[in-house]
Amino acid sequence: MRILIVLFTLALFASCSENKKMIVHETPFQEKMNTEFKDASVSPLKSKDLKGFKGLDFFTYDSTFVVTATLKRTPNTEWFDMRTTTDRISKERVFGIVTFELKGKTFQLNTYQGKELSEQEGFENYLFLPFLDHTNGTSTYKGGRYIDLEIPKGNTIEIDFNSAYNPYCAYDEKYSCPIVPMENYVAVDVEAGVKAFVSVYDED
Repeated sequence: MRILIVLFTLALFASCSENKKMIVHETPFQEKMNTEFKDASVSPLKSKDLKGFKGLDFFTYDSTFVVTATLKRTPNTEWFDMRTTTDRISKERVFGIVTFELKGKTFQLNTYQGKELSEQEGFENYLFLPFLDHTNGTSTYKGGRYIDLEIPKGNTIEIDFNSAYNPYCAYDEKYSCPIVPMENYVAVDVEAGVKAFVSVYDED
């Protein structure tokens, strides 16, 4: 009887420990992403992928991929046609240039503002940071990833690469996604954020 109690206690402890690990490892960003992807009304997943979907694959959160960048605004830039994965053209402009250090290297990337989105209520301060890095095509989506930002009041802005996500076309080719400009290449392994998605179609 005593042995059974001990075994039950150990099993309960292991179960609690496992649940604690799951909670600790799931950041608010990861929780939000998984909640949206499980919701059939908003999920970009194909129906076959949605049926067995349990969660996206993320890199472990790493604070070294949270950087404070300087933002140089470019207020007189013109709207241009950014190419997408379909025939659609996205009207964008370079809002500013962010400069930051990552893994001992200094990078400069363009941040973009979409014309249509900037005219929508609630998205006036939205900025779009698409980027490429060394992991594309291996552990992350081959076409690069995106980060959502907001226009800061000052000239510094926090960029959290742990919040890097895949464009919707990584899950379903029917979506039209802006193609990451080559000048936004981060020449290191950005092992943070969402990993490449493996569809059940690929597993068949």
